[in-house]
Amino acid sequence: MTDDSRPDLSALDSLPDAAPAPDTLGERTVDEVIVLPDSVTPVALLGPRDELLRTMERQFPRTEILVRGNEFRISGPKKDVDVVDALLGELVEIVRAGQPLNRDAVERSISMLRGASHQRPADVLTQNIVSNRGRTIRPKTLGQKEYVDAIDDHTVIFGIGPAGTGKTYLAMAKAVAALQAKQVTRIILTRPAVEAGERLGFLPGSLNDKIDPYLRPLYDALHDMIDAESIPRLMAAGTIEVAPLAYMRGRTLNDAFIILDEAQNTSPEQMKMFLTRLGFGSKMVVTGDTTQVDLPGGMDSGLKVVQRVLEGIEDIHFSELTSEDVVRHRLVGQIVDAYGRYDARTGGGRRAKGERR
Repeated sequence: MTDDSRPDLSALDSLPDAAPAPDTLGERTVDEVIVLPDSVTPVALLGPRDELLRTMERQFPRTEILVRGNEFRISGPKKDVDVVDALLGELVEIVRAGQPLNRDAVERSISMLRGASHQRPADVLTQNIVSNRGRTIRPKTLGQKEYVDAIDDHTVIFGIGPAGTGKTYLAMAKAVAALQAKQVTRIILTRPAVEAGERLGFLPGSLNDKIDPYLRPLYDALHDMIDAESIPRLMAAGTIEVAPLAYMRGRTLNDAFIILDEAQNTSPEQMKMFLTRLGFGSKMVVTGDTTQVDLPGGMDSGLKVVQRVLEGIEDIHFSELTSEDVVRHRLVGQIVDAYGRYDARTGGGRRAKGERR
């Protein structure tokens, strides 16, 4: 085998005297050996203290995985062994691309291989968007990969999903990449400050000081992707603009990558105003979570309404991200699902009978 080849799946050996036999569930049991290429050390796939091997064993409890040198010996139901086969091949490709493996990457790869999609985990987990200070930003789930691809392929993109799915962060990365590639001449980042209301007047300082807390998440993401010393210069030149949504009224935004964050807190009128700012050579990404609307008095969310208004229009795409795309702490996805079940029981967030304020 050469270093440029994938794991030698054609050289799978049967264990001595091991004939296929049905297990208790009527599945055929098989034994296979996979030989790693010389360019990939087993420890890269096993992880520190065999953490990644333990992860595989937890995901395939009916399959035995033994490692001897650069050989992985797998025994179990054929369906599971086939997935482990494919998994090891994908992990090798990820390692060869220079990306270190961790438990999260292994679990997400297994989920993709078990799913209905034909997308390869290595293609998803090695797609680089932008790099800064040795850190590379890339999608980590199939849903995120499809969202990033949609940004490439459409002019107006809506990224809708729960907290932690990377809606805004990935859009920011694509904006920086487009600016670096000279596909646009400026980046415009905006979000509504609906929490302002009467409380805003009690905050100290000028108007900019008052709205800064609402824009802070956009600044934080920006600092992850661009050298900190360059940001003031780019903002002074108008190459990067961070402003509340109210500042967008009356403008036409040409040759720009425009991101509207927290769009669930726009009114239908504000959403229409924003979308009609689109100029020539520009791209718009609208992100939000329709389960976290903070509008007062039961006001309709512009993000909910726009899904019905713009459905079916060419070059407008709606990307739906789910708890499976959450890339924060693993508990965040479970919290999102738990709230979804609770809302379904109590009528979309209304207080359950007998629940106190």
